[in-house]
Amino acid sequence: MILIVDSGATKSDWIALDENGEQLFLTQTLGLSPEVLTKDVIEDRLANNFEISKNREKVTHLYFYGAGCGTDRMKIFLKAIFKNFFPNAKADVKEDTYAAIFATTQVGHQGIVCILGTGSNCSYYDGNQLFQKVTSLGYIPMDDGSGNFFGRKLIRDYYFNKMPSELAHKFAASHDLDADVIKENLYKQPNPNTYLATFARFLIENKDHPYSKGVIDKGFQQFINNYVMQFELATKVPINFVGSVAYYLREELTSVLLRNDLIVGVIRQKPIEGLVEFHKANM
Repeated sequence: MILIVDSGATKSDWIALDENGEQLFLTQTLGLSPEVLTKDVIEDRLANNFEISKNREKVTHLYFYGAGCGTDRMKIFLKAIFKNFFPNAKADVKEDTYAAIFATTQVGHQGIVCILGTGSNCSYYDGNQLFQKVTSLGYIPMDDGSGNFFGRKLIRDYYFNKMPSELAHKFAASHDLDADVIKENLYKQPNPNTYLATFARFLIENKDHPYSKGVIDKGFQQFINNYVMQFELATKVPINFVGSVAYYLREELTSVLLRNDLIVGVIRQKPIEGLVEFHKANM
């Protein structure tokens, strides 16, 4: 059995294939980012999924593409967990950027591949190798244009009284904005980045409001300035995206890309389908 996993900070999509490439099951767990989760939490999330736990000894290959897997230390950390949980499997752990690449860009073709989901990332793919100009430092100093980036912006503007009053009332009615609740989730509970990203849904649902339009436009422009424009070929190759923020705000994103004379490529919500196609072609 082969397991293919696309793991974001919020949730992980799992697909199991047999040796002929036929799908055996599709399931989902919470996110498994090693940057923000302990060994015990990751093991619990694996064990609490019936399909994964039931079939763990049948797995021979695990292809894991995950948020927070950009360093060797994080890859080694996850591989050790997988070795114990899937005793008969060979685990291949790559950062989630590779999932985005394989889901949007054909082998042998060039492109810039971006992730705009709970977090954000950007890489150049020359058709064979992956190149990055920016080392991710996580959600606090970076993640421009992501769900947690926009969530943080909304909370700040609400508390600094910079959000229009009619929108602020609507925001307060749809979320618990009590200061103690926010601080509890940011500083004492796990996955503060995921918590921040939950507020981005409000921005998406109210994207036609002038305030929201400004926030979205500035956030995407900041992402392009700080990430995409790092690459000399930025204006010459397609700019591909995966992630819910990119997908649900694709019209706004496309507008910003075109304004910067960039080539709009593929925009997918989830890379898992493209990953399955890639691995089937390479079985």
